[in-house]
This record gives sequence, C-alpha cells and structure tokens, in this order.
Amino acid sequence: MIKIDGSNSGGQVLRTAIALSALTNYPVKIMNIRKGKIDSKPGLRPQHMTGIEVMKKFCDAEVEGLHEWSTEILFKPSKIDVKSHRIDIGTAGSVTLLLQTLLPVLIFSKKSLSLEIIGGTDVKWSPTIHYTSSVLLPFLKKMGVDVHIEIENYGFYPLGGGNIKIAVNPIKKLECVSLVQRGNVLGINIQSICGNLPAEIAERQNKTAMEILAKKYPKAKFSLVSTSTKSKSHGSSITCIGVCEKSLLGGSALGERGVRAEDVATNAANELIESLQSNNAVDKYMADQLLIFMALAKGKSKITVEKITDHVLTNIDVIERFLPVKFEVEGSKNHEGIISVEGVYFNQ
Repeated sequence: MIKIDGSNSGGQVLRTAIALSALTNYPVKIMNIRKGKIDSKPGLRPQHMTGIEVMKKFCDAEVEGLHEWSTEILFKPSKIDVKSHRIDIGTAGSVTLLLQTLLPVLIFSKKSLSLEIIGGTDVKWSPTIHYTSSVLLPFLKKMGVDVHIEIENYGFYPLGGGNIKIAVNPIKKLECVSLVQRGNVLGINIQSICGNLPAEIAERQNKTAMEILAKKYPKAKFSLVSTSTKSKSHGSSITCIGVCEKSLLGGSALGERGVRAEDVATNAANELIESLQSNNAVDKYMADQLLIFMALAKGKSKITVEKITDHVLTNIDVIERFLPVKFEVEGSKNHEGIISVEGVYFNQ
C-alpha cells in the first residue's frame, strides 16, 4: 500500500493519487488531507468527494473515510470499467478540478465515452472552464488525446449549476510532448462571461483587457467573445489566452462583489502578461496539470515552466510513488525552470 501525506498542495495530491491508484491498481492511503491549507478548514470538500465517488464506481474500489471534512481516506481499486456518466457535484464545486481526477483514467478507456458534469465552471482556486478547454485540451491533443468539452451552462459560487458535456475517444497511445519555446505571440483570445448580471459587465471586462494587452502586444490578432447568460448565482469571469507560435498561455480572473469589471479584467490581463514575459512555454497554473500525462506517455517529455510551484514539486513526488519514473527539475522553487521525464508508455 502506498501512503501519502496530503497536507501539502491538498486537493492536487488527492486528484493525482486517486487517478494513479485506479490506473495502477495500487491501494493508497492519503493522510492529513488539506491540513496545510491556511485559508480553509482541512479535509474533503464536495468536489473531492465527488471525484473519489466517481472513481470508486469506475474501478469498483473499496473506500474508507469518504465523508465531508475527512482528513484520511483509504482507496483500494479493482478492475477499471469506465462507463458514460452524469455527475452532479451538488454545489459550486469545481468541474475543472474534478476533470483533473478523471481525465487520466478516461483517456485510457477502450471505448468512446460521454460525461455530463454539473457544478461550478468558474469558481475560486480552480481553472476557469475556458482555460481548461483552451489551454489544457490543446496540449493534450498534441499528446494524442481526443477530448471535447461543450459548455451548456456556466456555474458560479455559491449555487453552481454549471453544466458541461465531455466526449472522450479512446487513445491509441499517449505521445510525449515538447513545450520548450513559446515563440512569438500571434494572437490573444479573450472570453468574458457574466451570469445573472447586466451584459455590459462582460463587455467592459473584454474592453479593458483588450486595451491593456493591445498596448503590450500591438501586432497580436485579437478575438473577443462576451457572453451574458442566466445562472443560478450571480458571477463573472474573464479568461485571456495568449496564442503563440509553439504554445498557449493563460490568465484569468473572477468577478467579486464590490470589484469593478475593469479591475477584474486588469487582473486577468496582467496575469497573462506576466506569463508571456517569462518567455517559457507553460504558465504557472498548467505545469502541475501536465505532469501526470508526461509520466504516462511514451518517450521523453520536456517543458519550460514559468514557475516551479509547491504544487509541481508535490505532484512529482506523488507520481514517482506510483510509477517507475524520475523527473528532472532544473531550477529552484518559485522560479522558472525546465521539467523533463521519460514516460512509462502506460497501457491498460
């Protein structure tokens, strides 16, 4: 049995460990779940529980300690049999974080699958749905992954109610990836969303972000989409994607009560500018999401990252517990760096 301390990086440890436990059929005990989180109560939250519950069904696992605020769980997987599924997180729990648990398992299914996930599409402490669909999925496509996301409804805190549909086709083999140079900035795509709010909020977010980014990248081709929609909770978000010759980088921000639309847009635009100015191919939020796929792929993957975060280092440690891989990390914590690994060429 593999034992893992879940106090560092919290939910990320949980997502990676459960996915790899299911894929490798190794039982895992995760202790001190999210005890290192200084800004929230430790233990399992609804989106964590949903991911474990779904994975339990996918691999007929025995699970102990699966309840809200639990700080220790035991997960004993059996044979994987993934089926199409409707998943309701029940709150504004993040659908994109749930996908981080499910995708590594879904792509190795022997058949095409469709999933419907209901929850928060654009909520705190998680990627926006447009960041996931516009940055993560294109990177995975380079590796041979065929996944499509259709957004039916957006969901914001506290009620959620966002609805996405995912189509996953069987993968022949997971290819290694090289994301070393980003190349020139060719374009910038901006997606501005507001739910149960005046349409002008989404438009103001778009206008401000474009003005800031156009000053920095006057030769870039801009694409702007403003969406005003009905939702269970009031909310807004903006996602800015830098389309480069050899890579994609993102910046995003969520609206908050009392915060002007212009300030929300400024935060997202500045986040993208910071990532682009690092001249690395992978932004600080994407690095830890790619690691598990790099380790499972055939061949040596290599990425240059804006920042070697705690999440990156902790995720590497978890992956190396399950798989016979050794990551090479050039650079120091909280600075830019290069990460490479020879994948195991995983086949179920």
